[in-house]
Amino acid sequence: MAATASRRPSSTATRRPVAAIPRFALYGEAARPGEELLHIEEVQSRSRLYHWEIDAHVHQGLYQILWIGAGEAEVMLDEWRARVQGPAAIVVPPGVVHGFRFEPETQGRVLTLSARFLVEGEFEGIGAAFRSLFMAPGVLHFSEDDGEAQRLNVQLAELSAEFALPGAADAPVLRWLARAVVWRLARASDQGQREGGESRAHRALFTRFLLLVEQHFLAHWPMERYASRLGLSTQRLNRLVRGERGCTALELVHERLTREACRRLIYVAAPAASLALELGFEDPAYFSRFFRRRTGASPQQWRRAHAEGRVQAEPAPEGAGPGS
Repeated sequence: MAATASRRPSSTATRRPVAAIPRFALYGEAARPGEELLHIEEVQSRSRLYHWEIDAHVHQGLYQILWIGAGEAEVMLDEWRARVQGPAAIVVPPGVVHGFRFEPETQGRVLTLSARFLVEGEFEGIGAAFRSLFMAPGVLHFSEDDGEAQRLNVQLAELSAEFALPGAADAPVLRWLARAVVWRLARASDQGQREGGESRAHRALFTRFLLLVEQHFLAHWPMERYASRLGLSTQRLNRLVRGERGCTALELVHERLTREACRRLIYVAAPAASLALELGFEDPAYFSRFFRRRTGASPQQWRRAHAEGRVQAEPAPEGAGPGS
């Protein structure tokens, strides 16, 4: 049976804004810029320490798959919330605010990968599957008798066993097993596609652009700087982005900036003018105009509407969840 994707939240519960969105490598552990990571652990090993609740946080440059083999969890991905019953896979790209409240004794695993596995080494051969899987956050549901779910359980258990061996960090078998998990989930989401060599090269270049945007969108880099880092002209960069997303490179950066503004208006208890400065806008009035042009509401109106439950969570695209 094919996996199905959550498209709308089934819970309207909200959390109080916090002073700042915590940024971690693994939950509760300080982020270490530039560190490469391939890590897997059981859901229970960390969630028990926090009474089965992992509060809202964010990872930069890290891709996560939370596999619920058995049990249930309340899942938060940006504004989107739902109760998820296992077996299911929760896909979390970098920069997505996420949190979980697990039912006690929920069984599952969390796989965390660095950005380099997206574009380098062994993963380049399945780059299209990796990119399509992590194009957006979301949930893939499986039935209990689904053969794919059973195979994912086995592969994740094998990956955990290999990870626990001494000196496993540099073992290629870890990358092979992680690759198999990503490929199987991408296939289940019906987004993995066969591609020719030229198309793979274009997608790898587009992925490099996405990674640069994730690292520098708050600095408001001009498009010329992005293009230069990629060895492209701005015209070619725009053609590349149009071919992949149907918009200009600047529009894609503005989309990312708008999502970050929406997240902070929900989760950061600070005046909109202060958030504007954090988002790289020197003039709060210009930020308000930018935000209204992108969303149809001022920052204050958007925050108030969300607090009152009048802003509906963004629908999830097929195979994933709300836009990443």
